Amino acid sequence: MEIGSSQPKVVVIGAGIFGSSAALHLARLGARVTLVTEAGSASGASGRSLSWLNSARLRSTEYHELRMLGLERYRTLLKQHPGAPWLRFDGGLTWDADSETNGIASVFAHEQSIGYPARLLSADQIASATPGVRAQAVPPQGAIFNPDEGWVDLPSLIDVLLIEFQGLGGQLVQNAGKASVAVSGSRVKGVNTAQGHSFDADAVLLATGPAVPKIVAEVGACIPDATPIGLLVRTKPVEVSLRAVLNTPRAAVRPTPDGALVVDSGWSEREVVIHPDGSYEAKDSTIQGLLREASAVLEGNPKLVLDSYGLGPKPIPEGGEPVFGQLDEVAGYHVAFSHSGATLGLIAGELLAAEIVTSEQSPLLAKFRPNRFG
Repeated sequence: MEIGSSQPKVVVIGAGIFGSSAALHLARLGARVTLVTEAGSASGASGRSLSWLNSARLRSTEYHELRMLGLERYRTLLKQHPGAPWLRFDGGLTWDADSETNGIASVFAHEQSIGYPARLLSADQIASATPGVRAQAVPPQGAIFNPDEGWVDLPSLIDVLLIEFQGLGGQLVQNAGKASVAVSGSRVKGVNTAQGHSFDADAVLLATGPAVPKIVAEVGACIPDATPIGLLVRTKPVEVSLRAVLNTPRAAVRPTPDGALVVDSGWSEREVVIHPDGSYEAKDSTIQGLLREASAVLEGNPKLVLDSYGLGPKPIPEGGEPVFGQLDEVAGYHVAFSHSGATLGLIAGELLAAEIVTSEQSPLLAKFRPNRFG
């Protein structure tokens, strides 16, 4: 795409992690950037994410390489913000259910084969590797400890990114209502919002999480969607020694910057009630059950008390791998849609910004183009 200006005008829609990261990287590259969000920053999926930073288990080589670059960017960020309570690399611990489907041994062999740091631990070895885990919850097949993994509090990170973005002259437009991409012929011309804002643009990046597939369908693009309704529960502050992210059969758990825990799981998502009108709700029995399951994997079985919960669509493309880049249908129309928002947030924003400004496609995103769906 020939932008035709040394300072291209770019509008980014969505102030979650992808939109905020890309907007900052665009501003760093000298673009004139407007970041438009329907409500506040991190008000969607980024505000209710477990935010586990990892490339664990099995995935394609290209996806693993991109995630590893994502982890490197976070380590660089941590050097710039030493001691930040919202970004930690205290490892990740994962185990499977004690059944014939337990795949821990094969996962460990795979991670060893690709050089991904991993230790296969028996229950009685876990305390020496990472604190706060109830050993009795670990099955006989053991657990994998990945010492290079961590977690990030995305709302805190997004605040940091947006401070620098605005310091570089970027314009942040919050509470703008739903935004639509204006198209003239076969290229973008700008963005219009429900609150009456109108912005001209040489390029647009759509980073609206689970809404991306429906929005791009308006211009004839197809991104198959596997988005479920996610539930993330936050506890009140609790005295635990847990530092790592736990990924277990019945609960995934991580600490928060303020001494609480956040918890999610696959089974609790399946219990979300979806009403005929499209609205949804989480049953109290599901929330309390999730708190009990989290307590069961923690040393001392602490009493976990609900503080709040987030409920809403969790963006997942069909097939699981991310969708990044320009649509074939409309020149200047770029998208970011992925389940791995936390791990890929910084690297994806960096690569997408470079593509938008230079018109040169990154080989790192070659496998993840929207046109792969035909």
